[in-house]
Amino acid sequence: MILSRRTVLSSLAAVPAAFVMAATEARAQAAAPADDAPQPQGTVDMTELLKPGALPDKSMGKEDAPVTIVEYASMTCPHCAHFNDTTFPDLKKKYIDTGKVRYILREFPFDPRAEAGFMLARCAGDNYFPMVDVLFKQQEQWAAGNNTKDALLQISRLAGFTQESFNACLTDQKLLDQVRAVQKRGADEFKVDSTPTFFINGKTYKGAMSIAEMSAIIDPLL
Repeated sequence: MILSRRTVLSSLAAVPAAFVMAATEARAQAAAPADDAPQPQGTVDMTELLKPGALPDKSMGKEDAPVTIVEYASMTCPHCAHFNDTTFPDLKKKYIDTGKVRYILREFPFDPRAEAGFMLARCAGDNYFPMVDVLFKQQEQWAAGNNTKDALLQISRLAGFTQESFNACLTDQKLLDQVRAVQKRGADEFKVDSTPTFFINGKTYKGAMSIAEMSAIIDPLL
């Protein structure tokens, strides 16, 4: 079902019943011991994967890094938030900042709240990644709250949004269509069906991973 821009805004007041359960599951999985070397769950053609889509890719790291990681995530996914908060800082310090990894984040929203979060990050311009980081860190406050619109507005104000620019972003039908097109392409062309999904030099890995697991995958490729 295609949701209108009005639906995206009005639906921000509804509380997703499954969110708390998913958050609990994410914490439980985080507490479990992790294998050192996850096995890939498929492969993709990296040339096709890196072709331009409906929106310009948001990336970190050197374009000619020996390893390229493409992550498909949803802003309301607790597993994605856990990866962002616990693994990504080490990944950035150890591999991205040192020129070993190029990291690309692509939108794969599962609901209107996730769409709104990604739209605001896109509207933040050069602050895309800082906005994504804040939204993940405060996910339980805005994604599972009673009034998501007000919570997102407060977060957005800290990033320099006004009431007017906030409303303009969330009623930008072209941007909404582009975010949905990124998700559709991920599902149709690269068989993304859950988040987070990572493509590391063409191999597919599903689920949030620890830095030890990611290092076990990345190091042999360097």
